[in-house]
Amino acid sequence: MGIANFISRLCNQDAVYWGNPQDDGRGGFAYDDPVEIKCRWEDVNEVISMAGDDRKSREIVSKAKVWVLQDVDEEGYLYLGTLDSSGALTSAEEDNPADVDKAYQIKLFEKTPEHRQSNKFIRKAYL
Repeated sequence: MGIANFISRLCNQDAVYWGNPQDDGRGGFAYDDPVEIKCRWEDVNEVISMAGDDRKSREIVSKAKVWVLQDVDEEGYLYLGTLDSSGALTSAEEDNPADVDKAYQIKLFEKTPEHRQSNKFIRKAYL
């Protein structure tokens, strides 16, 4: 069994995901409707160093690492739980996940192909 299949079995938690962030023209973002996805959520603080486009490195501080089974968008949002457990989101919260308590913006998304595989990936989102 490959690592991607192993991670798939570990992703037994539910999360609400707001994706496809688009500039709303007022300094914020508009998102697709929230959907539930499977994940493995690890509450862990990490400092992640990355090389930037201009060859200068930058650091981000992450409060959680979330293993997911699908691609997610940077600047999208994740919330650990279900749509029902989030307290029946108001329409304003559905439109703006930044207003949802304990919904966190995706700061970095990594997608790595499994060793010797071209169609299986390991996906992580840092919040």
